Amino acid sequence: MNDKCILASGQKNPEGLKMAAESHLQKVIIPFWKGLCDKEHGGYYGYVDSELRVKQDAVKGCILNSRILWFFSNASLALNSEECLRYARHAYEFLRKNFIDNKYGGVYWSVNCDGSVNDSAKHVYNQAFAIYALSSYYEAARDEDALNTAWDLYWLTEGRCRDGEGYNEAFSRDFTPVDNEQLSENGVMAQRTMNTLLHVFEAYTQLYRVTGDERVGKRIREILGLFEKYVYNPKLCRQEVFFDREWNTLIDLHSYGHDIEASWLLDLGCRVLDDEKLGEKADLITSSMARQVYKSAYRNNSLRYECERGTENETRVWWVQAEAVVGFFNAWEKSPDAGIFLEAACDIWNFIMENIVDSRDGSEWFEEVDQYGAPNVKKPIADPWKCPYHNGRMCLELIKRIKGGND
Repeated sequence: MNDKCILASGQKNPEGLKMAAESHLQKVIIPFWKGLCDKEHGGYYGYVDSELRVKQDAVKGCILNSRILWFFSNASLALNSEECLRYARHAYEFLRKNFIDNKYGGVYWSVNCDGSVNDSAKHVYNQAFAIYALSSYYEAARDEDALNTAWDLYWLTEGRCRDGEGYNEAFSRDFTPVDNEQLSENGVMAQRTMNTLLHVFEAYTQLYRVTGDERVGKRIREILGLFEKYVYNPKLCRQEVFFDREWNTLIDLHSYGHDIEASWLLDLGCRVLDDEKLGEKADLITSSMARQVYKSAYRNNSLRYECERGTENETRVWWVQAEAVVGFFNAWEKSPDAGIFLEAACDIWNFIMENIVDSRDGSEWFEEVDQYGAPNVKKPIADPWKCPYHNGRMCLELIKRIKGGND
């Protein structure tokens, strides 16, 4: 690819990384997702197979639609693009019409290609991403209805899903608790997950950004306290991943991608709150996680996937690499003398450009490659979880940060 990080005077140059990010965003990521716009039924097609065939009758997941709404909203802001805003509006109209449950509240897990309900389950993870997307769309379009809908989902999440110290995560349509199948992996059935809590934090950070409402700010601080008390393991400098209701960890698992992602998302929440003391407290967690991920997972110009019960998974997963670029760049911003982090961010960027970006016309990123960069050609290019959230956000964060500001 032509969007490799540019070298300057023997050192990898942040300005070159910004230029590469903007180029990749406009040449690869935006065109691909524009091409999945469903003009007949609304929303975006939910599946592209490994042969680049669009499955027009595929289920449309709320996670996919919310993340596309978030992406085009933020791309419109970063690039001052009316066209991206139109694509965001297309996603918003479909979400508002088809994913919102007007009887019981909340957003469904998925709908069919025509917008009829497919899976009526309610999950906190889904509510969080809808809040995140709607808050971003409000920031881009100043659509008060979008903000009101985000508030409705916020109060529903706090009122129906908050459970003591944390959240019950999985529910049926009428908010009867059910097994947490959607967010449980690695052979365990978790009642609480680090992943859901992280993205509730992320969603509330964005809602606070656009409203400044201290009720949301208070909850962000409380969630950070849960990370400090239960999720972060200070002995291993990592997050635990799956828990029972009492926050007992269920498995020995180091999720490198989630740790490097959390290392910058938690920092961002503190910056948005403009709370220096809280930021210093969070830095004890976030900097140690970034250093530990660098030490344990950064190999062969890229990041390992995870380590389960002492066994390393050497797969290079697309979203893990994207989060590593942002996470290491964030670590370098906090400690400019630690040039290893900037070098790692640029190194992984180049690995992505050389190995994970699919060079076929009309494609985007492979879902995964092996440790040497050989792609798994059987995996789809787009599916209910694979969307422009991680790689698009990587580009958008680099553009914002290298221009000189996050907020």
